[in-house]
Amino acid sequence: MSLAGLVSIHDVMPETRERVADLLERLAAVPPEHVTLLVVPGKAWRDEDLDWLRDLAARGYPLAGHGWRHRCDPPKSLHHRLHSALISRDVAEHLSLDATGIAALVRDCHRWFVEHGLTPSPLYVPPAWALGAIDRRALAALPFRYFETLGGVYDARERRFHRLPLVGFEADNAWRAASLTFFNHWNLGMARALGRPLRVSIHPGDLSLRLGGQVLPWVGRLARTEGYPDLAPEAA
Repeated sequence: MSLAGLVSIHDVMPETRERVADLLERLAAVPPEHVTLLVVPGKAWRDEDLDWLRDLAARGYPLAGHGWRHRCDPPKSLHHRLHSALISRDVAEHLSLDATGIAALVRDCHRWFVEHGLTPSPLYVPPAWALGAIDRRALAALPFRYFETLGGVYDARERRFHRLPLVGFEADNAWRAASLTFFNHWNLGMARALGRPLRVSIHPGDLSLRLGGQVLPWVGRLARTEGYPDLAPEAA
């Protein structure tokens, strides 16, 4: 069975612009409409940075929402402290908020695109895939349709969860490298066994980290790529 993939580049912001541009050059063989860029609105976006985003959108790259600041307040709950220590460090900003705050952040994220002449993708990805304390039913009232978490993608319009395997490469120490290597191969096996697309998640600094040499070969494993709005009903 041929392996399909959903490719995304996380943490698109002014300070990662050069590294994102380098990644896009290396991924030139992948159709632009199949490389979703996760944009962090609440950064110091200059006119030239916004023009860069507009150019990428004009070339066909989907621009998805990715939080607001990509930084969280100091963790208060035990869950957030453990999440920060083991997975997210200091980026899971949803975990610092209640449902009202999460909804406001998501709306602000969507509004930023519109106010800057950019068309947002229907996809929203919370930083570190941590959606936080908001009920799925409340997501239907928000301006994005799809919400991605570690387990897959939730379609708020259809109220269906698409379970999709995931691989990532953000390993800055030996423990993370070993954990991600196991995680990635487990999810590859799941994608093949279940016949579902494999999400390939790339961060701007991944090429310089411990698993950097694996990023492009993992993309090369894909027989074809797809776009997030093309989620197949059989993946539910």
